[in-house]
Amino acid sequence: MTGPTVTVIAADYFHSYSVVGLLAVVGVLFVAVAFGAGRLLRPVVPTPEKLLTYECGVDPVGEGWAHTQVRYYVYAFLYVIFAVDSIFLFPWATVFAAPGYGATTLVEMFIFLGFLTVGLLYAYKKGVLTWT
Repeated sequence: MTGPTVTVIAADYFHSYSVVGLLAVVGVLFVAVAFGAGRLLRPVVPTPEKLLTYECGVDPVGEGWAHTQVRYYVYAFLYVIFAVDSIFLFPWATVFAAPGYGATTLVEMFIFLGFLTVGLLYAYKKGVLTWT
């Protein structure tokens, strides 16, 4: 490659990053202006009622700490795992349709689904999926 060709390629390369950088700066400025306008325009009238912790219209009584069951987090965690993993099936479906990639993609998909099945069986054996 000659010098001018490399310069043109580098200029195009950095031009695309400058567009992304400019968009990031505009986004940050937009958020800063919105927060600044909100701070300038909002009324500031603190009262004791406004400074109380608000919990669904119920006055706060007792301590601020509450015990929660861990099993709810486990259910949420399992849901997130399987929901995110199911998203990987859509790109596989598009690659599966491409010529020459069908068998490999199908084997990879079944290996992936096997891992998910093993994880689900493990959670079932540990008793995580029983609602008590």
